[in-house]
Amino acid sequence: MIYSPVVQKTISHIESNLQEVLSLDLLADEVGFSRFHYHRVFQREVGVSIAEYIRYRRIANAASLLLYTDRKIIDIAFLFLFESQEAFTRAFKKYYGMPPGQYRKVMSKLTFQKEEGPMKNEQLLKGWELSGSHPFHYKMGIDREVFHRGNASGVLESVTAESPSEFATMMQQFKSTKYKGKRLKLSGFLKSEQVEGFCGFWMRIDDALGDVLQFDNMSNRPIIGSCEWNHYQVVLDVPEKSELIAFGVLLSGSGKVWIDDLRFEEVDENTPSTNLNLSTELLEEPTNLSFEE
Repeated sequence: MIYSPVVQKTISHIESNLQEVLSLDLLADEVGFSRFHYHRVFQREVGVSIAEYIRYRRIANAASLLLYTDRKIIDIAFLFLFESQEAFTRAFKKYYGMPPGQYRKVMSKLTFQKEEGPMKNEQLLKGWELSGSHPFHYKMGIDREVFHRGNASGVLESVTAESPSEFATMMQQFKSTKYKGKRLKLSGFLKSEQVEGFCGFWMRIDDALGDVLQFDNMSNRPIIGSCEWNHYQVVLDVPEKSELIAFGVLLSGSGKVWIDDLRFEEVDENTPSTNLNLSTELLEEPTNLSFEE
């Protein structure tokens, strides 16, 4: 069974209700699974348990409020359903290595310096490059206010794009040596804003000549418009004759997409491939040579 749509439904519900009571029993009932089965499904798909996901998303939202608002720490703690400021402090320290008050002082200063300091090239982002049909109509960077976990996310944004036929990608590429003969899953979290074309993850497997062996860009399950953080994946086989794996996030037309918490993992054949068949079926004989059909 393909569980991704079920997990995405759950994450969508969680993201809309982080300030409400959430339980595994209620979330499992909503998708029609037993709590024990759904616990295993969610953890396999996302990499963490439902309880852990809810906890770190509440902490991440709290971290953003600490940096970009003047709300009291106790009010933030209660907003995200911690029973006391002490309980919130213990949980926050687990993820960020310091109590929330210290985090506010230290990170606010660092964030201000990074945002106000001169940048030699705002398009530079360690490990990533900007490409596509019209990369000069887009910009990529780091967003320290909107993130899924940690302190920042990557962001790809239209600046002057006018048509869905224009697109850009924030991408990386690496040798396929380690994964040859295996099935590879790229997964992570995306958030979109006013995307008029579409956006999504993509991955491509090339051979030494640059020919495409496997490819998926989520065009058959696109993200359109404005969507909160959710979990998406691309699964491809890596043939023995492959040489290169390219991947990233794609944005066509106008809009904005954030990317965070990416991971690669080997999976077995129980995880279906999402490869898009780009080849066309050959006819047995030529047809319609007189153009009358």
